[in-house]
Amino acid sequence: MRVLVAALAACLLAVPVIGAPATAAATTAAEIPCPKPRIAKPSAPPRPVPPAEVAEDMAVGGQALATHGLVVPPGSPAPPALTATTWLVADLDTGEVLGACGPHVHQTPASVQKMLLAATAIDQLDPAQKMTVTRGDLDIEPGSSAVGIVEGGTYSISTLWLGLMLNSGNDAANALARLAGGGGPDGLKKTVAAMNAKAAALGARQTHAVTPSGLDGKGQFTSSYDLALIARVCFANADFRKYVLTRIARMPGQTKPKKVGGFQFQNENKLIYNYPGALGGKTGFTTVARHSYVGAATRNGRTLVATLLGAEARPKRGWEQGAALLDWGFSLPAGSSVGKLVTPEEVAAATSAAAASPIASGAAAGVQAAHPSGPTGFTVIAAASVAATLTTIPLLLLLTQRRQRRLRAESAAAAKKS
Repeated sequence: MRVLVAALAACLLAVPVIGAPATAAATTAAEIPCPKPRIAKPSAPPRPVPPAEVAEDMAVGGQALATHGLVVPPGSPAPPALTATTWLVADLDTGEVLGACGPHVHQTPASVQKMLLAATAIDQLDPAQKMTVTRGDLDIEPGSSAVGIVEGGTYSISTLWLGLMLNSGNDAANALARLAGGGGPDGLKKTVAAMNAKAAALGARQTHAVTPSGLDGKGQFTSSYDLALIARVCFANADFRKYVLTRIARMPGQTKPKKVGGFQFQNENKLIYNYPGALGGKTGFTTVARHSYVGAATRNGRTLVATLLGAEARPKRGWEQGAALLDWGFSLPAGSSVGKLVTPEEVAAATSAAAASPIASGAAAGVQAAHPSGPTGFTVIAAASVAATLTTIPLLLLLTQRRQRRLRAESAAAAKKS
């Protein structure tokens, strides 16, 4: 597989990309509008202005995904009409993208960004470790969601993860981020940087974190495709799966610095109570981002995830829109696909091939010399080369998988005849 990826990357990098417009429109084909319900225009603040689109980034996972509109397999039933601005349904096991609406369009994440914090830090922190809350951990936007930890209180890491995932505690997010970053006053900042590095390693090219909690920050964006990449990492972790399926947890009481009683808190993700086979996920809301949601479920041996951004709560709440997408995804035959979720291994191989290419290195050096204030390390040209590679690799893998399934079916048919 590494040889295949490296060879493909080398071929792609042999094509000059210096003259390619970095912010060209991702697609020239007529786009299909996503189904929407008729609702009154919601009262909401204006959306933040997203970064300029990069054509190569819009096509990561397959050229069909480079659209602001609807992409579904030919002959598939119509997907549900949703208020979500963008959405995606994918198979967490195979990585096949079953369908999407604007999968690479920039949106603000709200609290689904806490899944990126989990993907970054959950393996770094011992769930049994005890920690003490600092005043800085409680520095959150007034009126935003908090699980209720107190300054000077002592809590286990597992309790903080439960507070983060069940109750969307922004206070818990700050505490976990500080600890994952070393526990010092700059720990949170270090973890946010690590979250962005993690996103890059996953191929999540529309994602940029500013806060660990998903509270709005200037320049903070993600996409429904990126959320599926992040969810795939999260649901592969046993601790994460345990946390997001927990219905009720308890926050322990504290005796120092002052006595505070313990209390119970409940999982706010209604999918786990109402959807057979639900594996959990994450809700999100800010007045700027509107409602966001990630939810996964298993049925008949398949495990699907639905991600959505920029939704309204009526006529269906975020989790209900996620459930509708899951129902639609399960209605499609196994193997249905319009693209692929790239893997960290593919991203790493493409990055290595781009870095080793004399063409990419030389061209990038010229760009850096001409623009000394531009990006450093992973250069613009190398990034474009990697994105181009990641556009093509999933299509090749998809064709290979389909050919293997066809050959197996033909072999089985021949065996029955004999």
